Amino acid sequence: MTNDGNQRGGRRRRLAGGRFCLEPGGSTLARPEVRVQFCRSDLGLGRRAMVRAASGEAFRLGVPAWGAALILIGAAWAVGAESRTAELSSLSARPAPPWLTQGVVYQIWLRSFTPEGTLRAAQARLPAVADLGATVVYLGPVALADDDPRPEFWSPRQKASGTNNPRNPYRIKDYGRVDPEYGTAADLRDFVAAAHKQKLRVLLDLVYLHCGPTSTLADKPGFIQRDASGRFVTGPWNFPLLSYECRELREYLWSDMERWVKEFGVDGFRCDVADGVPLDFWEAARDRLQKLRPDLVMLSEGQRAADQLKAFDLNYGFSWYDAASAVLARSRPASLLREVWERQRAERPRGARLLRYADNHDLANDMRRPDVLFGRGAAQALSVVHFTLDGVPMLYNGQEIGDTSLHSIYAHWPIRWEAACLPTQQATLDFHRQLCRLRRTQRALHGGEVVWIGHDQPDAVVAFERRAGDEAVLSVVNLSNRALPVRLDRRADSSPLRPLLSRGARLLAADGKTAFALEGFGFFVSSPGSPARSSP
Repeated sequence: MTNDGNQRGGRRRRLAGGRFCLEPGGSTLARPEVRVQFCRSDLGLGRRAMVRAASGEAFRLGVPAWGAALILIGAAWAVGAESRTAELSSLSARPAPPWLTQGVVYQIWLRSFTPEGTLRAAQARLPAVADLGATVVYLGPVALADDDPRPEFWSPRQKASGTNNPRNPYRIKDYGRVDPEYGTAADLRDFVAAAHKQKLRVLLDLVYLHCGPTSTLADKPGFIQRDASGRFVTGPWNFPLLSYECRELREYLWSDMERWVKEFGVDGFRCDVADGVPLDFWEAARDRLQKLRPDLVMLSEGQRAADQLKAFDLNYGFSWYDAASAVLARSRPASLLREVWERQRAERPRGARLLRYADNHDLANDMRRPDVLFGRGAAQALSVVHFTLDGVPMLYNGQEIGDTSLHSIYAHWPIRWEAACLPTQQATLDFHRQLCRLRRTQRALHGGEVVWIGHDQPDAVVAFERRAGDEAVLSVVNLSNRALPVRLDRRADSSPLRPLLSRGARLLAADGKTAFALEGFGFFVSSPGSPARSSP
């Protein structure tokens, strides 16, 4: 729907700091060069708004199904977006350390990871994470959560959860304290040290967009945004927004980041809603942290195109998951993945990295686990894509055994690890171990270029090669539940194909072209001269 600058169907408010709010039911923003499109998820679980400038630059925003106000935070309204995109694509992303580019991220949510929900209990499970083949632990927020009971300061999904728990880990009361729910500062140090002994790096979740209403920052002048009457300015989750116009706040948060590195030994950070925080804050943080730990990693929960020039090492690139979900759950053509990949590559600096995920604490809380949402076969086919495409793959705790239990970030609903001994769960665990092993042993997967391979089944199949020097890995994945033949635009005699990992795939003779018979969600991953290996 093209915006003509009128207010049709919605009520628009201007907020502090140049922010805009479009109330539920609205369809436009009063800005001539911006078009806003709303669509309800086919799954009935939420809405998304895409704010698109006339030049084509898009901003992705989540709109909860419960109709909370949409707030556009920190969006740089596009003027000359095409020229900026061209400029970015001619630049290079900052280099990232090999421990990230060759790694596998594993997210731990303490309330779900163990029945106890503590750092000590989680520490005892670290050998299992290492045995899986993960190399980087991303730990959810551990700073003291705000326990304020007033519902006006609860997020919409916090209210909808039915847990009646005010302690949202993303609503911080005291950045300087480890929440006793999880343990002590000493427990966190022990956890990081134990992870390092298992050759696991640790990323800690930072929440710097907003804080709790009884935050220790409330007594510090200028640290939290307030309106003319002195009341907190809150964001889309109803939490008070931090004020980045305040130099003292910035200094406080930079020191907080340094403290986690110096006192606890963390190897980097996952930065929550990073696109809502000024980029120059993160860039200055990188300058300071680089002096403490040159190989530190920063992961942005966002998809800002310029964030990897200086500040971040990778980001979420949300559009990729949206496309994958549309293919698996809403019958969009598999070719959509290549389209999104090419678009994301074109609008970012050369070498920019994206996190490849099918599960995380938000998705598990809002939409169930991937084995339920997509089905086991589909979820595993997508994992093959994520582990062999460029970027860095991530698993969420329990995903490796196909956990299907209900999940809440507001309650202690633990993963049923005891089910791992059952045949289906054991096979799923073995499958993910093989993926991690493949990622570790194939050099072409560490940074090789992506070459998409054309074929005659664009609605169902993706095919691509990763190439690094004289090494290559070919991936052919059926993202549909239909058995089908596929003929690649690749000579059959160009190199012998021996499977590294395959399921439901059989080579066919096809007039000199490489061809396969693929079962529903079947896949074939190969490398010339590699030993044969099949997944369960």
